[in-house]
Amino acid sequence: MDADLKTLELKLSGLISLCSDLRNENERLRLDLSASQSDATLLKANMSVASERIEALLESLP
Repeated sequence: MDADLKTLELKLSGLISLCSDLRNENERLRLDLSASQSDATLLKANMSVASERIEALLESLP
């Protein structure tokens, strides 16, 4: 019985550790996702500005 309890204790300890690791990884991934979304928004805005400039240049050509 003590061996069974010790085995259960070790398994629970492993699950708790895994849960903690996964929470930390999820937080890091959330931060990475947020940064990527911000970068994508900025790139879209830059592409829009560049497109407008190119259109203006094309219109100014004879």
